[in-house]
Amino acid sequence: MQEYIAKLKDFNELVMFEHSVFSLPFIFIAMIVAADGWFGFWLLCMGAFAAVSARNFAMGFNRYADRDIDAQNPRTKGRPNVDGRLDAKNILLFIGVNGLLFIAVAFMINMLAFYMSIPILILLASYSYFKRFSSLAHIVLGLSLGLAPIAGVVAVSESIPPWSIILSLGVIFWVAGFDLLYSLQDIAFDKEHHLYSIPSLYGADATLFISTLFHMLSVIFWGLFVWVAGLGIFAYVAVILATVMLGYEQVLVRKDFTKINRAFFTVNGYLGFVFLVFIILDKVLS
Repeated sequence: MQEYIAKLKDFNELVMFEHSVFSLPFIFIAMIVAADGWFGFWLLCMGAFAAVSARNFAMGFNRYADRDIDAQNPRTKGRPNVDGRLDAKNILLFIGVNGLLFIAVAFMINMLAFYMSIPILILLASYSYFKRFSSLAHIVLGLSLGLAPIAGVVAVSESIPPWSIILSLGVIFWVAGFDLLYSLQDIAFDKEHHLYSIPSLYGADATLFISTLFHMLSVIFWGLFVWVAGLGIFAYVAVILATVMLGYEQVLVRKDFTKINRAFFTVNGYLGFVFLVFIILDKVLS
């Protein structure tokens, strides 16, 4: 039993399960707006299963593809995919199980979700290779998480309304913006190993500028989402609070690069849930 518990802990460390908080709130935001309120326990469970399995697939695939890179990076060489705790066979099995689970859940939701499931998995897997030849990897990561709101709407209405695309654009630039900040930790390593991150190609100052620009676009798109979806005052408050939190994140990193993890995990983790809470309030009290 202890061996199985230890293995589960290794898989948890492999994919950092707790970071699923980034995509889950925006899936539920989209589902709430699409349903004009509560969408039911069945879709709540299916949405959560789909989000977690898709993220596990993506993170597992990334760790498998990056074994050679992670083994050389001092920041990542202690990960389970390179220190011997999880071999390639176990990781591939994990990837396969989560990929099949995601497809199965999509099939149980509706046919549009099912038809989208395999293209989504292909996109999620593609991120792992982009940084080897293109600095657009940050955008690809943003797109990977940005699909979450569209998936949420599809689950409820089996359609893709314009407001869901606008909400997704906000998520895309939000994720790409904080991924740029996170990648500042590996400037020297990426340069040495010819990886195409924006920090390694253009430097820290340009990265901070682009990250700020991306986060400004996030706020603009989120404001447009609230307007196009016809939401109320609490939704606009959500956008204002998100603006403040992204501003704090930018200031935090500029003051001290050692605060990158705090900005990446803590601020962004709270942002999604704050946004979700105010969308719920908007539907309940408006």
